[in-house]
Amino acid sequence: MSPSTAQPQLNGAFYGPPVTKSSHRPSGRRRGGGGGCNPLTCLFSCICSCIFNLIFQILITIAIFVAIVGLILYFIFRPNVPKFHVDDVTMTKFTLSPTNNTLYYNVGVNMTFRNPNKRLGVYYDFIEVNGMYHGQRFDTKEIDGFYLGHKKENNNVGFVFKGEKLVVLNGDEKVKYDDESNDGVYKIDLKLKLKIRFKVWWLKTGKFKPKLDCELKVPFTGGDNGKKVKSDGVKFERTKCDFDW
Repeated sequence: MSPSTAQPQLNGAFYGPPVTKSSHRPSGRRRGGGGGCNPLTCLFSCICSCIFNLIFQILITIAIFVAIVGLILYFIFRPNVPKFHVDDVTMTKFTLSPTNNTLYYNVGVNMTFRNPNKRLGVYYDFIEVNGMYHGQRFDTKEIDGFYLGHKKENNNVGFVFKGEKLVVLNGDEKVKYDDESNDGVYKIDLKLKLKIRFKVWWLKTGKFKPKLDCELKVPFTGGDNGKKVKSDGVKFERTKCDFDW
């Protein structure tokens, strides 16, 4: 080997470029590591869950208890809704003036209120009756309240609609009035508003406010407007009143 091509003699250790470690550190927590639960937060969450479960169980227990008591009371008392009938109606005037749309009327009504219950009494604290003709009210009466005991009835609930009232009928309703006048039978509705209480032993319930609808076909019975009773002898038929829900 020639002197010109000879490699230099290394007398010591070789020092290359320094190798440095990365100074970057991951920021924040590692994903998926689960940093744990704050003790106060966990305690609060546990308390809320326990309270919610306790309240839910109490409500379920109360509901079941009320249902059982209600079922027992139902089989003991077996409540039935009161019954209402219009027994008789006497119409001696029912004339609509063609000039001023005034209805002149004289209509007497007799009803029966019946309590079909064996163990429940009924207090009728308020009774209001509205006389309606083709959807228009022509008179209102209030009846004195009363009490009906077990399996009792009051068949002497009577009142009279008498007077005059402005009643404006449209074309179709006017035609119906003319037809009813010719037939001598009028379609009248009674709308009742009640306030009642039930008596169980010595206890009294709160007030209920049912409404009743009595759809009547009332024959004219003759009177001071000169009309005559129909030749075929049409009579009023006892009519049941329905609850107007």
